[in-house]
Amino acid sequence: MSPASVPTADSLLPGAHISAHGKYVSLGLTLAVHLMLFAFLFFGVRWSTQVNDAVEVELVRAVPETPVAAPAPPPPVVEPKPVPPVVPRVEPKPPAPLAKPDIALKEEKKEKPKPKPVPPAPQVPQADPFQKQLEQELKRTSADRQRAEASSAAAKELDEVRAAQASAARSKAMADYTGKIKAKIKGNIILPADIKGNPEAIFEVVQVPSGEILSVRLKKTSGHAGYDAAVERAILKSSPLPKPERGDLFARDLTLKFHPLED
Repeated sequence: MSPASVPTADSLLPGAHISAHGKYVSLGLTLAVHLMLFAFLFFGVRWSTQVNDAVEVELVRAVPETPVAAPAPPPPVVEPKPVPPVVPRVEPKPPAPLAKPDIALKEEKKEKPKPKPVPPAPQVPQADPFQKQLEQELKRTSADRQRAEASSAAAKELDEVRAAQASAARSKAMADYTGKIKAKIKGNIILPADIKGNPEAIFEVVQVPSGEILSVRLKKTSGHAGYDAAVERAILKSSPLPKPERGDLFARDLTLKFHPLED
């Protein structure tokens, strides 16, 4: 082996050749990174400065999907129940019927008494809800009518009493008026000397409201001409006759009765 081919201590180290190669690799990676950064900045700035073109979008309404009915679940499988084995039933023999005595047979032969028919329960009429109200209305109407009749009867009775009182008062006033007239006439009668008994003479007198006598007529003779003539002369002499105290008592036609012995 020659001295030139003998390796030195530096060539034997592992990083002697790698350090020079690594410098070139590092330099190349650095340049590549800078180029990529420059390209990114260049294209990024350019993209941001470009005007975005309008994008036309057409909206299409989605057709709703028809729901598909879910398939019906299969019917449940019913497992058949096990049938228990049939065991033959042994029926016991019925005992022999006992001989019934004759008395029991006779009682059975007798007919059972038929039950008496139960009479149906009387149906209670249902109360009419308006019946009570109608009865109350009828009672009230009857009471009102009775009060009205009683009031009318009382008013009628009062009117009758008042009419009777008025008639009695008028009769009394008329009797007083007639009595005054007869008293004046009797004061002018000159009885004849031959008069006997107490005969009655009736005269009709017609007068005016002032009491002046218009006419005198003998309606019934006393049977004594002298007495009749004496009364007629007294009537004419008494004109004018006394006036009544009330104007409604005046009577144009008067019927006057005279007796010789009359007070």
